[in-house]
Amino acid sequence: MVIPPHSILPSLKSPLFSLWLHEHQGQDRTFLSGKIIGGREAVPHSHPYMAFLRIQTLNTTERCGGFLVCEDFVVTAAHCWGSSINVTLGAHNIKEKERTQQIIPVKKAFPHPDYNSNYFNDIMLLQLEKKAKLTAEVSLLKLPSENSQVIPGMVCTLAGWERSGQNISTTKLHEVQLEIQKDKECLSRFKEPYNSTIHICVGNPKEKEDSGSPFVCKNVAQGIVSFGQKEGTPPSVYTRISSFRCWIKKTMKFFKLQAQD
Repeated sequence: MVIPPHSILPSLKSPLFSLWLHEHQGQDRTFLSGKIIGGREAVPHSHPYMAFLRIQTLNTTERCGGFLVCEDFVVTAAHCWGSSINVTLGAHNIKEKERTQQIIPVKKAFPHPDYNSNYFNDIMLLQLEKKAKLTAEVSLLKLPSENSQVIPGMVCTLAGWERSGQNISTTKLHEVQLEIQKDKECLSRFKEPYNSTIHICVGNPKEKEDSGSPFVCKNVAQGIVSFGQKEGTPPSVYTRISSFRCWIKKTMKFFKLQAQD
């Protein structure tokens, strides 16, 4: 018998999810989601794994980034929860009805069972209502191995929508190159909330960044922006995806087997 991952939320519309959402709605958060500051407009569809999330919360509509890890699963940050979520794949300009776009509602949301207000385990799986059709503009992004290492000085790519430099609104996908920092840079800034086993310290002194999207190093998803300064000044803290590979794989496997029953 397959045992389901504990504390999984079965449905975005369930009473359990509504209670969880209510309990977390009032937190004073400095999480960073759905936006990117600085960088440049990306070449259209040069990041085909990107997912744009439109999230309905108790009081408003929010946006986040994410990435397609399987035809019917998207990975994002746990703080990107909501009472309902729609995922847009294959988009460059989110305000346009591009022929490449696939808009799919989220069937179930699975925040990590140990996610908490200190931003520990800030990662979530979204199961889509149907499988995405893989195309040149919609493709999967690789997960890192469990022992994958990223080191200070490595420069990786972050992509996202919503805002560019000088507070100018944008609906087009932007990208920025960011450097991995030494753990001490985030430990001195954030102290207790930073844990090097599940976090990565990222940010350049000359770049401001703010995104719920994947941090990609050599075509592998290594991090997801979790929290930082409200004004967006670096460094920021990213969830270290390699520490959650086992949880991601087990959760997807369980629900794939469940769907076959």
